[in-house]
Amino acid sequence: MPLSANGQANLKTHLSILRDSSERFANTAAFKIPSVESTSNARWDTITFKQFYDDVELCARYWARQLNIRGNVPPKSVVGLWIGGYTYSDVLHIYGISKAGYIPQLFSLRLPNPTVVYELLQKAGAKALVCDNGMLSVIADRTKDSPVPIFTALPFSEISLSSESLVEEVHNSYLISEEHPVDPSERAFVFHTSGSTSGSPKLVPCNYRWLDAVARKADQLCVPLGPNGQDVSTWIGSMCHIGQTTMLLCLMQYGTCIVQPKRFPFSPDELTAMVEHCNVNRIWQFSAFFSAHLRAARQNPDFLRVLASLDEISTCGMALPKEDQDFAYNSGMNLQEIFGSTELGGSTLISIGGKDPNTRRHLRPLTGLSYEFRPVRTTTGEDYPDLENAGYHSTNRLLEFVVLPDSGDCPDTSLRNPEDGVFHTGDLFIEVGPERYIFAGRDDDWIKTENSLRCDTKSIEDNARASCGSLISECIVIGTGRPSPVLFVESTAAGVEEKNKLKKAIWRKIRHFHIRRFIHESITSADMIIIVPLGSLPRTASKGSIRRKAVEEEYKAQLDKLYGVANL
Repeated sequence: MPLSANGQANLKTHLSILRDSSERFANTAAFKIPSVESTSNARWDTITFKQFYDDVELCARYWARQLNIRGNVPPKSVVGLWIGGYTYSDVLHIYGISKAGYIPQLFSLRLPNPTVVYELLQKAGAKALVCDNGMLSVIADRTKDSPVPIFTALPFSEISLSSESLVEEVHNSYLISEEHPVDPSERAFVFHTSGSTSGSPKLVPCNYRWLDAVARKADQLCVPLGPNGQDVSTWIGSMCHIGQTTMLLCLMQYGTCIVQPKRFPFSPDELTAMVEHCNVNRIWQFSAFFSAHLRAARQNPDFLRVLASLDEISTCGMALPKEDQDFAYNSGMNLQEIFGSTELGGSTLISIGGKDPNTRRHLRPLTGLSYEFRPVRTTTGEDYPDLENAGYHSTNRLLEFVVLPDSGDCPDTSLRNPEDGVFHTGDLFIEVGPERYIFAGRDDDWIKTENSLRCDTKSIEDNARASCGSLISECIVIGTGRPSPVLFVESTAAGVEEKNKLKKAIWRKIRHFHIRRFIHESITSADMIIIVPLGSLPRTASKGSIRRKAVEEEYKAQLDKLYGVANL
């Protein structure tokens, strides 16, 4: 790692990378954003890297004035941002608040409960909260309960109207200089786990050492493939989640242009428009959303050709189903699968690719980091029938993926195991060759939903049993790759009317528990409760435990109908 003149490590930060990119790629497109002046659905405006840098600086002056000069919020304080995270303006607010000398604490709109947000602000020691107009209207009757003052995130177009006065009023001394070395142990951001534990997400503090390590993964993930040396890609999600934040951090280093879709997830028609009008050549997408594109491509040869024309398609969040992967490869698509987690910056292992269908989805760990795969227990064919059927019975060891303290991307000590000091991901793998692995599930009851956010199924099941008593004989929560979970309940109830009555009774009893949870980890209505006959759910032969994956497979058609998935 390079050292500065005073001997301190020159860590890569989001702001230093932006400065460097604004110099190296000054007039190159950094973003393409939907045009507000055009009625056409196929027009995007270009933001260059130099303009991006200048806009961040102007936004920083705005926040230095609002928070520091007028709001008396001390520099280096944590400032919460409860915004969408899907627009260029949102990026400017996040980077601007950081350049104004504050630590952004980022809240997802998928966490709709103000009480939980206020509690997390207090846990992080935050001194202010920034909300956009949309969120302010949602929490209008709860703003008085906030433990910190609330500020409004205006659209950047409004802030830019005051550019002259901001330059005059806010001296450069109020802004962070990218030339000044940062303390590796200082916090750069505060994110949150994507699933709740004991009714609330956990804080994920990210220091500058961690941020530097994540940024340095770029040369293993983001080297341009475009014919003119520049890739054009799409957003993967909200800047309030680590995935999009770290993707921007990595892509900026290579001068990649990022196209902002008009909606998330973007449709096949919009992806086609982005390819045709913005020259998108490479996409990064959560597996569940890409599977939806493949369903469309099976019925639309023109869209299939669009996908096959891309230089690379990187899927992440969860494993792409084998049938989807085979279809994509056989159709000429260049796939790369990425495995990672929020706490580790989104990427830890990547697929080796190639032509061999037996090995191309094998994963290898990124280099330059300190990872281990530790044996946890012996597998059986009953526990992992998919692995047995695929011919992976040469090994019988399940390995947990752990991150050692000397790894730059090892998360904050508050998230590590207090007994051994390492970060236990809970993700299980089987080694199928030297430094080659396949994912084999988790060592707990967490699942990943459609946008790869996590859901603790056991807490939902335990609450249902405790709250509903004799109404429930047995239950299980499923929802891997779905927008939100479904609660399956075994009962003696028979007939549509009796089942509907039972569903409503269960929903009334569990509803309060779900109010505090992310949308993606909540039973959102009585419709998301499915009543089945007593003893009908598939179970293991040895322990009699209900098999979560087998339930998902057996009831796939019913679940597709429930979620409105087209049967293509």
